[in-house]
Amino acid sequence: MQATIVEAVNDALHTEMDADDDVVVFGEDVAESGGVFRATDELLEAFGENRVVDTPLSEIAIVGAATGLAMYGLRPVAEIQFSGFLPPAFDQLVTNASRIRWRTRGELTAPMVVRMPYGAGVRALEHHSESMEGAYAHIPGLKVVAPSTPHDTKGLLLASIRDPDPVLFMEPKRIYRSFREEVPDEDYEVPLGEAAIRQEGEDVTVISWGSMMPATLEAVDELDADAEVVDLRTISPLDTETVVESVKKTGRAVVVHEGPRSNGVGADVVARINDEALMYLEAPVERVTGFDTPVPLLSMEDYYFPHPPRILDAIERALAV
Repeated sequence: MQATIVEAVNDALHTEMDADDDVVVFGEDVAESGGVFRATDELLEAFGENRVVDTPLSEIAIVGAATGLAMYGLRPVAEIQFSGFLPPAFDQLVTNASRIRWRTRGELTAPMVVRMPYGAGVRALEHHSESMEGAYAHIPGLKVVAPSTPHDTKGLLLASIRDPDPVLFMEPKRIYRSFREEVPDEDYEVPLGEAAIRQEGEDVTVISWGSMMPATLEAVDELDADAEVVDLRTISPLDTETVVESVKKTGRAVVVHEGPRSNGVGADVVARINDEALMYLEAPVERVTGFDTPVPLLSMEDYYFPHPPRILDAIERALAV
């Protein structure tokens, strides 16, 4: 079928809930209304009120309940309406869910998924536009996933639900419905921790993920050079091998992400390139990022996140050295 990213989320949830009775979905407005973005549409009708549950407005309770249910054998998929509302549950992720395996010396795990739309670009209010994957990628024991295509969204979400440890699934709401592509009806997984080469090239490696991938590909289309585009897909664990092998081939790299520049995932990618491919670099690695400020409101957010001209300028700087 031809599907958007949010339709692929819905398809994955239907697929896995049909296959596994232990999968339960809960969060604010996920049942009767089908979720604020309709990602959980028709799950209540298909699987009933015992498996699709509306919760009170309490993110700490949602993630805490997911942790407990996962430890006792269920496969909870919890929805946070916007990523900016996850910080109240940060303690549950850091103190409990992510370290259950370590704390119990492997006797217990927390196989759970926390889904949440993230990023700017939809003219939302404060706390509705954050891109904080860098903060969550810092937590040992927590996997962080950010798909950029409908096909990968379904495969990565199925892999995340089946993973034995907690996964934070960050959905790029800016491109939730911006394009469609073929998504198989059947069951399939896209492995966690493996990046994808979206476009092969020889002159420069451009690395991005999630909501920034369409802007990155648009910039590369305007480039008078042969760029290789790497889509990380999983922020933690990060596929260092694919990034390093691409940089060894091209000798130049640009990292593009929407979150703030300081202490972001881009800095870690640059460090890994320096660790393992420094002698192959022909130019300093460029970063194109958001700014070290809250995401501005309404029309001003267009000045915040990387857009194709900014990305193109950075690529051309890398190529000019």
